[in-house]
Amino acid sequence: MHILAIIPARGGSRGIPKKNIVPLLGKPLIVWSIEAALGSKHIDRVVVSSDDKQILETAKTYGSEVVVRPKKISGDNSPYELLIQHALKELKKKNGYFPDLLVYLQPTSPLRTADDIDKALELFFVKKADAVISVYALDKKYLKSFIAGKNGFLLSAFNNRFSFANRQDLPDVFMPNGAIFAIKTDIFLKRKQLFALKTIPYIMSVERSIDIDTLDDLKRAEKNLKID
Repeated sequence: MHILAIIPARGGSRGIPKKNIVPLLGKPLIVWSIEAALGSKHIDRVVVSSDDKQILETAKTYGSEVVVRPKKISGDNSPYELLIQHALKELKKKNGYFPDLLVYLQPTSPLRTADDIDKALELFFVKKADAVISVYALDKKYLKSFIAGKNGFLLSAFNNRFSFANRQDLPDVFMPNGAIFAIKTDIFLKRKQLFALKTIPYIMSVERSIDIDTLDDLKRAEKNLKID
């Protein structure tokens, strides 16, 4: 099975300038994801997709292949599926490579390790799933929440059964943490998303689920990496 890791890293960033190459414990942020992907025993190819020359040079320096992403699909609101489709097209055109499985690794999740990637993929194989997504557990009480309807009256955010159920009777609740998305390539191309009908969770701790968007997130990541 051919397994491709794609790391998206555009040059623009609002919260932290040049966020994807900002130093984190002496290494550019994106390098943490590159090293995790290269350290996986299942991934056979690692590609960074970027529109930024400095990011592309950094990626090559640390052992990743690169795909130069067009500016038209590198904006704040550019859908992720377009950059994945572009990378797949470029790799196929370059040397006929087409993966069986895609692993999408956001560089803003530096606490995700090669071991996490391998465990998520092994869970995917064992469960015979179509996709796996890394998540962290939420408090079940959120299923009991309400929203305001058009007339200002309360409506159950999920369903009335959850709103008045005992906590122990509620199902487990998970939030994607952005660290790992893996999906069969043919299913991704059909659905144009990283979620399939047979998607399983790979559970990570809240502490290792930091998604870096601000300087405070960066400081928390540094603290947690030092603890590890």
